[in-house]
Amino acid sequence: MDKIPMTAAGYAVLEEELKHRQSVERPRIIQQITEARSHGDLSENAEYHAAKEQQSLNEGAIAELEDKLARADVIDVSKLSGDTITFGATVTLIDEDTEERKVWQIVGEPEANAKAGKISVTSPMAKALIGKAKGASIEVNAPGGAKGYEIKKVEWK
Repeated sequence: MDKIPMTAAGYAVLEEELKHRQSVERPRIIQQITEARSHGDLSENAEYHAAKEQQSLNEGAIAELEDKLARADVIDVSKLSGDTITFGATVTLIDEDTEERKVWQIVGEPEANAKAGKISVTSPMAKALIGKAKGASIEVNAPGGAKGYEIKKVEWK
Protein backbone atom coordinates (compact mmCIF):
# COMPACT_ATOMS: atom_id res chain seq x y z
CA MET A 1 0.00 0.00 0.00
CA ASP A 2 1.94 3.00 -1.32
CA LYS A 3 1.65 6.38 0.34
CA ILE A 4 0.25 9.19 -1.81
CA PRO A 5 2.10 12.49 -1.36
CA MET A 6 -0.16 15.54 -1.20
CA THR A 7 -0.26 19.04 0.17
CA ALA A 8 -2.40 19.95 3.17
CA ALA A 9 -4.69 21.94 0.82
CA GLY A 10 -5.12 18.92 -1.45
CA TYR A 11 -5.95 16.73 1.54
CA ALA A 12 -8.57 19.24 2.71
CA VAL A 13 -10.21 19.27 -0.74
CA LEU A 14 -10.47 15.46 -0.75
CA GLU A 15 -11.86 15.48 2.79
CA GLU A 16 -14.49 18.05 1.79
CA GLU A 17 -15.51 16.02 -1.26
CA LEU A 18 -15.81 12.87 0.88
CA LYS A 19 -17.93 14.71 3.45
CA HIS A 20 -20.20 16.06 0.67
CA ARG A 21 -20.64 12.63 -0.91
CA GLN A 22 -21.46 11.04 2.47
CA SER A 23 -23.70 13.70 4.00
CA VAL A 24 -25.37 15.26 0.93
CA GLU A 25 -25.21 12.91 -2.05
CA ARG A 26 -25.83 9.63 -0.20
CA PRO A 27 -29.07 10.81 1.52
CA ARG A 28 -30.28 12.48 -1.71
CA ILE A 29 -29.80 9.24 -3.68
CA ILE A 30 -31.47 7.16 -0.95
CA GLN A 31 -34.45 9.55 -1.13
CA GLN A 32 -34.61 9.08 -4.91
CA ILE A 33 -34.57 5.28 -4.51
CA THR A 34 -37.33 5.44 -1.90
CA GLU A 35 -39.43 7.68 -4.14
CA ALA A 36 -38.89 5.44 -7.18
CA ARG A 37 -39.85 2.33 -5.17
CA SER A 38 -43.19 3.89 -4.32
CA HIS A 39 -44.03 3.99 -8.05
CA GLY A 40 -44.58 0.23 -8.15
CA ASP A 41 -43.03 -2.47 -10.36
CA LEU A 42 -39.22 -2.19 -10.02
CA SER A 43 -38.43 -4.30 -13.10
CA GLU A 44 -39.75 -1.58 -15.42
CA ASN A 45 -38.94 1.43 -13.28
CA ALA A 46 -36.28 3.56 -15.04
CA GLU A 47 -36.10 6.07 -12.17
CA TYR A 48 -35.29 3.26 -9.73
CA HIS A 49 -32.55 1.80 -11.94
CA ALA A 50 -31.04 5.25 -12.57
CA ALA A 51 -30.99 6.00 -8.84
CA LYS A 52 -29.39 2.61 -8.09
CA GLU A 53 -26.73 3.34 -10.73
CA GLN A 54 -26.09 6.75 -9.13
CA GLN A 55 -25.81 5.08 -5.75
CA SER A 56 -23.26 2.60 -7.08
CA LEU A 57 -21.14 5.38 -8.61
CA ASN A 58 -21.32 7.49 -5.45
CA GLU A 59 -20.35 4.58 -3.18
CA GLY A 60 -17.43 3.77 -5.50
CA ALA A 61 -16.25 7.38 -5.32
CA ILE A 62 -16.56 7.34 -1.51
CA ALA A 63 -14.46 4.17 -1.30
CA GLU A 64 -11.82 5.68 -3.62
CA LEU A 65 -11.67 8.92 -1.59
CA GLU A 66 -11.40 6.99 1.69
CA ASP A 67 -8.54 4.97 0.23
CA LYS A 68 -6.67 8.07 -0.97
CA LEU A 69 -7.12 9.80 2.39
CA ALA A 70 -5.97 6.70 4.28
CA ARG A 71 -2.80 6.49 2.17
CA ALA A 72 -2.13 10.25 2.16
CA ASP A 73 1.33 11.44 3.11
CA VAL A 74 0.54 15.09 3.86
CA ILE A 75 3.50 17.38 3.30
CA ASP A 76 3.39 20.91 4.72
CA VAL A 77 4.86 22.96 1.87
CA SER A 78 5.21 26.07 4.06
CA LYS A 79 7.90 24.25 6.08
CA LEU A 80 9.96 23.45 2.99
CA SER A 81 12.69 25.65 1.57
CA GLY A 82 15.79 25.58 -0.56
CA ASP A 83 16.90 26.20 -4.12
CA THR A 84 16.45 22.63 -5.37
CA ILE A 85 13.04 21.69 -6.77
CA THR A 86 11.18 18.97 -4.87
CA PHE A 87 7.55 18.06 -4.15
CA GLY A 88 5.51 21.16 -3.27
CA ALA A 89 7.73 23.69 -5.02
CA THR A 90 6.15 26.42 -7.13
CA VAL A 91 8.32 26.90 -10.18
CA THR A 92 8.33 29.76 -12.71
CA LEU A 93 9.50 28.69 -16.16
CA ILE A 94 10.20 30.49 -19.42
CA ASP A 95 9.54 28.58 -22.65
CA GLU A 96 12.79 28.82 -24.63
CA ASP A 97 10.94 28.97 -27.97
CA THR A 98 8.06 31.36 -27.25
CA GLU A 99 9.37 33.25 -24.17
CA GLU A 100 6.01 32.37 -22.57
CA ARG A 101 6.03 32.39 -18.74
CA LYS A 102 4.46 29.42 -16.91
CA VAL A 103 4.05 28.83 -13.18
CA TRP A 104 3.56 25.29 -11.86
CA GLN A 105 3.28 23.83 -8.38
CA ILE A 106 4.33 20.19 -8.04
CA VAL A 107 1.61 18.33 -6.11
CA GLY A 108 0.31 14.80 -5.55
CA GLU A 109 -1.70 13.02 -8.25
CA PRO A 110 -5.12 13.42 -6.56
CA GLU A 111 -4.82 17.22 -6.50
CA ALA A 112 -3.22 17.78 -9.93
CA ASN A 113 -5.10 20.33 -12.06
CA ALA A 114 -3.23 21.92 -14.97
CA LYS A 115 -5.79 24.73 -15.31
CA ALA A 116 -5.06 25.71 -11.68
CA GLY A 117 -1.29 25.51 -12.23
CA LYS A 118 -0.81 22.27 -10.29
CA ILE A 119 1.01 19.36 -11.92
CA SER A 120 1.37 15.82 -10.63
CA VAL A 121 4.69 14.77 -9.17
CA THR A 122 4.58 11.86 -11.65
CA SER A 123 4.07 14.06 -14.76
CA PRO A 124 6.88 14.36 -17.35
CA MET A 125 7.27 18.08 -16.52
CA ALA A 126 7.61 17.46 -12.76
CA LYS A 127 10.05 14.59 -13.34
CA ALA A 128 12.21 16.92 -15.47
CA LEU A 129 12.07 19.66 -12.81
CA ILE A 130 12.78 17.67 -9.64
CA GLY A 131 16.36 18.03 -8.47
CA LYS A 132 17.02 21.12 -10.61
CA ALA A 133 17.62 24.68 -9.37
CA LYS A 134 16.97 28.26 -10.51
CA GLY A 135 18.82 29.09 -13.73
CA ALA A 136 18.89 25.52 -15.04
CA SER A 137 17.49 24.54 -18.42
CA ILE A 138 15.35 21.46 -18.85
CA GLU A 139 13.91 19.58 -21.79
CA VAL A 140 10.51 17.92 -21.47
CA ASN A 141 9.20 15.28 -23.85
CA ALA A 142 5.62 16.48 -24.25
CA PRO A 143 2.94 14.96 -26.48
CA GLY A 144 3.65 17.69 -29.06
CA GLY A 145 7.39 16.98 -29.04
CA ALA A 146 10.35 18.07 -26.91
CA LYS A 147 10.12 21.52 -25.32
CA GLY A 148 12.88 23.49 -23.62
CA TYR A 149 12.37 25.63 -20.51
CA GLU A 150 14.55 27.80 -18.31
CA ILE A 151 13.87 27.76 -14.56
CA LYS A 152 13.43 31.39 -13.46
CA LYS A 153 12.20 31.05 -9.88
CA VAL A 154 11.66 28.39 -7.17
CA GLU A 155 9.23 29.26 -4.37
CA TRP A 156 7.65 27.51 -1.41
CA LYS A 157 4.11 28.68 -0.72
